[in-house]
Amino acid sequence: MRVIGGCARGRVLKTRKGNETRPTADRVKESLFNILASLLPGSCFLDVFAGNGGIGIEALSRGASKCVFIEKNSHCVRIINDNLRLTGLEDRGKIIHREVDISLLELSNRKEKFEIIFLDPPYHSPDLGLALGRIASGSLLAKNGILVVEHHRQDKDWYTQDWQISREKKYGDTMLSFLVAAVSPENGDDSNDNSNISWKL
Repeated sequence: MRVIGGCARGRVLKTRKGNETRPTADRVKESLFNILASLLPGSCFLDVFAGNGGIGIEALSRGASKCVFIEKNSHCVRIINDNLRLTGLEDRGKIIHREVDISLLELSNRKEKFEIIFLDPPYHSPDLGLALGRIASGSLLAKNGILVVEHHRQDKDWYTQDWQISREKKYGDTMLSFLVAAVSPENGDDSNDNSNISWKL
């Protein structure tokens, strides 16, 4: 597995052996970052269920100002640390080694905001819906930000009314769903109106 773009392009990343983690395929990653290209420079990026950190490191390589990685597995945390050092990006990366729900609550309590949030849990994991609920309630997504979920194409159990699907891309059994915060119908609040976001096609 390699970094495919930016200042660390070509660097080989460490991965965890076995089937417990599922690194994003290169063709999916390339498509993802082509879509996000205009939003990346200077952005704050949140990589949830980070695995070996490949997505967050790709974001840093392509110009994100910082990335927070959330990962509960100790072995994966060591791999993320190694990969940040291998790519020379450790000064812009921070790892939270805790359960996802606790980590998101911590970020919310610190009033953190992210222009791009990426979630790639194990397929059909109930933790995805819980994480999305926590992100919505904690207002972690910046105004006009984008949230991306990598999931199995047949899995939509995680989808809630907190989010509006703006775009979907399918690659075999893998789906990328691009979400924006839904506008509240109760008060007609349009402060989070994402209808003019430049990345929408």
